[in-house]
Amino acid sequence: MTTTTASQLDEVPFENPFVDELRGEVSGNKGSRQVPGYCYSRVAPTPVRAPHLLAWSEELGEFLGLARPTPRGAAVAMLAGNILTPSMKPFAARYGGHQFGNWAGQLGDGRAISLGQVAAVDGSRWEIQLKGAGPTPYSRRADGRAVLRSSLREFLCSEAMHYLGVPTTRALSLVETGDKVVRDMFYNGNAAPEPGAIVARVAPTFIRFGNFQIMTANGELDNLRALADYTIRHHYPELGDPSPEVYLRWFAEIARRTAVMVAHWMTVGFVHGVMNTDNMSILGLTIDYGPYGWLEPYDPDWTPNTTDFGSRRYAFGQQPRIAMWNLMALAQALSPLVADPQALRPSLDIYADTLATTQHELLLRKLGLTPLTPAKDLALTEALPPALAETQVDMTIFFRQLSHLAPALLAAASDEDALFSELLAQAAYAVAPGTAAVLLDWLHRYALRLRQEPASPEAVRNGMLRANPKYVMRNYLAQRAIEAAETGDLSLLEALFEVLKTPFDEHPAHDELAAKRPDWARDKPGSATLSCSS
Repeated sequence: MTTTTASQLDEVPFENPFVDELRGEVSGNKGSRQVPGYCYSRVAPTPVRAPHLLAWSEELGEFLGLARPTPRGAAVAMLAGNILTPSMKPFAARYGGHQFGNWAGQLGDGRAISLGQVAAVDGSRWEIQLKGAGPTPYSRRADGRAVLRSSLREFLCSEAMHYLGVPTTRALSLVETGDKVVRDMFYNGNAAPEPGAIVARVAPTFIRFGNFQIMTANGELDNLRALADYTIRHHYPELGDPSPEVYLRWFAEIARRTAVMVAHWMTVGFVHGVMNTDNMSILGLTIDYGPYGWLEPYDPDWTPNTTDFGSRRYAFGQQPRIAMWNLMALAQALSPLVADPQALRPSLDIYADTLATTQHELLLRKLGLTPLTPAKDLALTEALPPALAETQVDMTIFFRQLSHLAPALLAAASDEDALFSELLAQAAYAVAPGTAAVLLDWLHRYALRLRQEPASPEAVRNGMLRANPKYVMRNYLAQRAIEAAETGDLSLLEALFEVLKTPFDEHPAHDELAAKRPDWARDKPGSATLSCSS
């Protein structure tokens, strides 16, 4: 494996196909304004005072051929946007979108600036983008900066999702800037200075549904076609050369990938928090980790985003429906590319079918089941979510402990009721009288079905442990790591990052990082409630 040292980082060649092949504004003016007619604006990051490396994704760095840099120096200055190399052509992308169901017009990269693409060790190309790198034409009265709390959350969760097997963008580094950023976390008049930070995030591309929406909404059909052709050539080359028929196959594949992503969200208990169309990746990747959260008491109506408390549009249980809504908005944006816009509709069925099939398959894997009795298995998996909700079960702990119970259940243990009672004691937040009956009935049905599996008890248990993580990026853990990091203590950040990279392992020295949400975190800002500023 060829890697660069920190002193060689400035020699890494960047490629710039987005800038080179699409129409962009090159004035360099960072002033907030409308930018009609362009796919992007060339704009450089704004330097920060004293960049300092807080965290680095070793495995991602190795994949990109990059060695961990020293905490301060030229390499970290590059990761903060203070130094640009001759091969970089930094830009902010222009896009629009529906925010909370309403068309918002031009949005764009208001605090993210892409440096270009680098080649990974396998030859694939990956875009490096600095989030929090300063103002762009799309900053909309904001300063283009990010605070440490939101940056740390994005760094940890991006990598945690990757190691859980969820389609996601990645995070390479977390850099504290040495500057203060003023933020009003809950938009309630309590603005305060906070430590600033920048995340270097990585993906094959950060193109979103909204990149296409802004073109169609403004009648820029030449730009729409150019962007669609670019996306297909670079990111969907297996579909063939762009044509009306390929556009249809492309949209079908976007729908399929989006369904797979959402199915993973629903089976690990992830709540995105702000599924606006400008936060939907054209590659079906989880993108823009803002007011996200993880289910602790299982509740389909739960959202961590205070901005969404009124309608709960983006609550956990609404995510499959909202993804469909967003795909319909994308279909409308792509309709000028095809002769008959109705020909895009079958792809929405592909989304629905793929979502149902993938979610069922993932749940079977979590339950240690193989598809022996399809109709009964489907009834079993469909009955589980309402049973979990009635008992306020911690989804992550429930499945993990069920994995350990599997051998005893396969042996038809005589104390099955006692085993299930212990499971609920470990996994439920509150078992009110009479509320556990539905889940206990489901568990007995599951035990009967499990005993039909031909594999050995140990094989079933091990398979379940590989499908059910012990560790996820719980908000209260992130908040504890944030508060410690703000005092200069990185020990919890580092410990949390290590277990999140191997979430299916036991890590007995860190059992406390797998615990249920403590009472103090139930209503604590940053632990239970966040906002789009988080």
